[in-house]
Amino acid sequence: MQSTMTEESTDIHYPSEDAENIYRLAAELKMQERRIIDFSVSVNPLGVSKKVKADLRKHLKYLHNYPDPEAERLQKRLAQYFAIDPETILCGNGSTELLYLIPRVLNPAHVLIPAPTCPEYERACRMRSETRISYFELKEEDGFHLDANRFIDAMPEGGNSELNTPNTSSPCAMAFLCNPNNPTGRLLGRHEIVKIGDAARNRRCYLVVDEAFIDFCPDGSVIKDAAGNPFLIVLRSMSHFYSLAGLRIGYGIFPQHLVRRLRAHREPWTVVNSLAQRAALTALKDKGYRKETMVLMAEEKRFIEKHCRKLGIEFIPSAANYYLLKMRNAGEIARTLKKRGILVRDCTDVKGLGNPYLGIAVKSHRENAVLMRELAGILNNR
Repeated sequence: MQSTMTEESTDIHYPSEDAENIYRLAAELKMQERRIIDFSVSVNPLGVSKKVKADLRKHLKYLHNYPDPEAERLQKRLAQYFAIDPETILCGNGSTELLYLIPRVLNPAHVLIPAPTCPEYERACRMRSETRISYFELKEEDGFHLDANRFIDAMPEGGNSELNTPNTSSPCAMAFLCNPNNPTGRLLGRHEIVKIGDAARNRRCYLVVDEAFIDFCPDGSVIKDAAGNPFLIVLRSMSHFYSLAGLRIGYGIFPQHLVRRLRAHREPWTVVNSLAQRAALTALKDKGYRKETMVLMAEEKRFIEKHCRKLGIEFIPSAANYYLLKMRNAGEIARTLKKRGILVRDCTDVKGLGNPYLGIAVKSHRENAVLMRELAGILNNR
């Protein structure tokens, strides 16, 4: 069966608030936070690199200074790293800040969102009650693969307004893609994303490609392709691969005229803090950390897949640092694990998934072994 498109419903599908809240669970279980094992957030189990930690210690004495509001040094470093124009880069307090800023500034009349995917796209667009949302359904029987041609056919048209001029406030069309997709882990090839981007330009429809997890499969990035497409926006996060979630650092690559508009509509001093800017600069230089991460991911993903097969747990092949598991009574299993201080992602409220699915991150070998042991115990006691 092929992927299909549906119109918006009145139901809003957001993830549970405590799906990623170790603090609430620690208080509930009367445990120390460090004893909670959190598989609901997909952050590099290596933690913050030693080089980043050392650099941050050096810069603690400068915290009396306000941060650079434009993050110019980081902009230039990112431009060098990706060989792109620094004027197309905008840094934010995590990529989520930019994600919410985009629909607020561009005023989309019609948005296309895959399902299942990251629920934040829907949430960001729901901030504007006038926005019409359509969903491009990804089918379980197709392994949640996104068919590029059918997605192109489903994309809304942007109309006749000159959307690539600096001062326009006319409503526009927009589509979102998460690559690799969250929570399925499926990766769409770079050539397919470029094809969709070319079609978006022809339709005058802004295509927002969220590459929050692309560092785990960097050859799939379209970050360099944004320069030639005034309707292509690429968002990146440093929370997951570089384990900088606590510092909130992300960035986006935009057409230059959009950078100016987005900056003009940001609240005053919603800037990236000094330590986050320093951490990002140092992390980008740390080749050893990237290499160690890729080795660890390969080893632990083999371990998880092997044990899932042994336990009879179905999983979607993933290009990222997380898996979508299909298990009967998945919600009940998530609640049982939670009582034991283990958080997994309950996908009950994710549009297009529902009760049979759990999301888990790839963590350290010790933590992965604990999860597999607990799952084995739960399944054997049924």
